[in-house]
Amino acid sequence: MKQIKFLLLFAFGLTGITGYAQTSKELIGKWKLVKETKNGVEKAPENTYQVFLEGGKFQGINGDSSRKGKWKLSDDNKTLTISISVISLPFTVDYFDAKKRIISNDKTGTLEYVKVDE
Repeated sequence: MKQIKFLLLFAFGLTGITGYAQTSKELIGKWKLVKETKNGVEKAPENTYQVFLEGGKFQGINGDSSRKGKWKLSDDNKTLTISISVISLPFTVDYFDAKKRIISNDKTGTLEYVKVDE
């Protein structure tokens, strides 16, 4: 009986771990910025998207303007680096599942995205 309880606890524990450890495959697609928090101030930006394409290609969309670049997710899935032109920003992946992503760094603060179905 103790072994069954241990196996159940272990199995539930693994589901919590794998919920965080998403891969670059789940990142592919269009993500809408829904909340931005910097220095304790929250904003709800409009018409701001990140598009992650196969092969590490990236597109940032803000209103009518768009910029192309590259992205890379670290092997441990904890750091997302986005490069546009000569600027490269590493983000800490605070939360990531198939529909929601929260990333942060010192310059931008915390950014919360939801995946957009196209």
